Amino acid sequence: MKTAYGKGMANSQNGANASPVYQLSDQYIEQLAATDPGLATALGIAGHDHEMTDFSPRGHAERFEVTRSTLATLNTLDATTDRDRLAAGVLRNSLEMSTSEYDAGEHLRSIRVIAGDVDSARGIFDLMPTATVEHWQTIAERMSAVPQAFAGMRESWNLGVQRKTVAPRRQALVVAEQLETWAGTPSAPGFFTQFAESAASVKGAPLEQLRQAAVGASESMAQTANYLRETYASVADPRNGVGEERHALARRRFMGMNVDAHEAYEWGFAEVARLDAELIKTAKEINPNATLDEVREFLDTDPSHSIEGEENLREWLQGLMDDAMSFLIRENHFDIPKEIHRVEALISPPGGAAAMYYTSPSEDLSRPGRTWYPANGRTKFPLWSEPTTAYHEGVPGHHLQIGMATVNSEKLSRFQRNEFVSGHGEGWALYAERLMDELGFLGKPEYRLGYLYAQAFRAARIVVDIGMHCEFKIPKESKWHSGEAWTPELALEFLSARSSSDDAFNKSEINRYLGWPAQAISYKLGERVWTSLRDDAKRKHGANFDLRAWHAYALDLGNLGLDLLKTELARF
Repeated sequence: MKTAYGKGMANSQNGANASPVYQLSDQYIEQLAATDPGLATALGIAGHDHEMTDFSPRGHAERFEVTRSTLATLNTLDATTDRDRLAAGVLRNSLEMSTSEYDAGEHLRSIRVIAGDVDSARGIFDLMPTATVEHWQTIAERMSAVPQAFAGMRESWNLGVQRKTVAPRRQALVVAEQLETWAGTPSAPGFFTQFAESAASVKGAPLEQLRQAAVGASESMAQTANYLRETYASVADPRNGVGEERHALARRRFMGMNVDAHEAYEWGFAEVARLDAELIKTAKEINPNATLDEVREFLDTDPSHSIEGEENLREWLQGLMDDAMSFLIRENHFDIPKEIHRVEALISPPGGAAAMYYTSPSEDLSRPGRTWYPANGRTKFPLWSEPTTAYHEGVPGHHLQIGMATVNSEKLSRFQRNEFVSGHGEGWALYAERLMDELGFLGKPEYRLGYLYAQAFRAARIVVDIGMHCEFKIPKESKWHSGEAWTPELALEFLSARSSSDDAFNKSEINRYLGWPAQAISYKLGERVWTSLRDDAKRKHGANFDLRAWHAYALDLGNLGLDLLKTELARF
């Protein structure tokens, strides 16, 4: 998931009665926004939309100083009330993680195909409003600052090279390819060129200024791609993975708890085996005389299970999420505020992530939560695996979880409402898929097959991510490549066997895992924590257990690390 754009400060906790912990949380968000205009736009904080984030060492140092000073102040504050205890715990976890990452030099090698500095610098333009002349004037000013932003990245990466703190070569080359796609060519205009031309629909928009800015922005991306290929790649880390030390730090960041890599690796293999059997069983319900691969091929190619055209797909996804929202409200499974009843389905710009993702509503809710589907040049879309993903990204997944936090300004600090720990957030979203299966929304065998593939895919991610980064061997008892070391090619084979997507998507996923260590494990391991905590509550309350009340209690906590979640849900 990603964050999103809005107008301002309507939901901030700046009242006179706010506690010092809440006031510090507000202040931290404001100070970060001032030093990171991209974050300001993502959160919907006005006044910075014409600026680009400074990705140079100086910019990173400025943001770290905000983190350091905030942590120092937090450690002096009283946090004995329930609300302050939780708010301080969430803030402290993030501040301490950011400190550890800065000390490790992670900001000097943020070169990855998704969620790195390159992706942030381009993706922020997706979140800017485009309805008026004023909007386009702001966009033109920000676009003119893109070359400086990319120059700052190269400066940071050069400093990383000097300190021998470098990203993997594979990521440098993949990001170079990504940048070349976005930069475009005379025969295939790139992102900024196309974006600038879209202003023609707004009378009076500064087209010439936008076109000139687009040329500069495109050239800066091409220059950065050339730097990564010709300069950086030769001195980058030749390993595909990042090693146990960096992976342990990443596990803590994405899970909000310590994770034993060996235990998780073994559990992942066992979960893959369990789900493999479930997949075969469900495929037999569709065609008892066909193999699993044959059933998947049928669902991918049969016209009656597909839809033609991007807009038709978008409308179908919108209807799917609207139906889910109506059902959850009508059947009283969740108390969903009216402000977040709408989640928009959109098609994402080409050249970015291959997976569907979500962007959150703005703080003042003027811009709704949105799901983004990457068509990536395709015009025909098999539908059998899409419902479970839509429930993951929309409702009751990310939109319900993040939207509820956005609305919940009376209970949560501003920082809590904008925090996202992946093990909690992606764990909830995968749990949401499970919940929709339990509620009967995946009753069609082909839809349930899609759900099981999504589960198996996430389990396979644990194995592949930990295996490659921590350099674990494939277990000797495995019938598949017993005792061998992991390679990207073996990872692709292992993953593809449990994927409902095509080869292009699966290949992009391997690049994603290698560039974003431990993020991929947070889904299934996070879901494991959520389901375990639900089982604990059922045992504790017996016949009096109320699932709706448990969900409400959990969502009211906002997003937090899984250690904190365990502590807080023990109070239910």
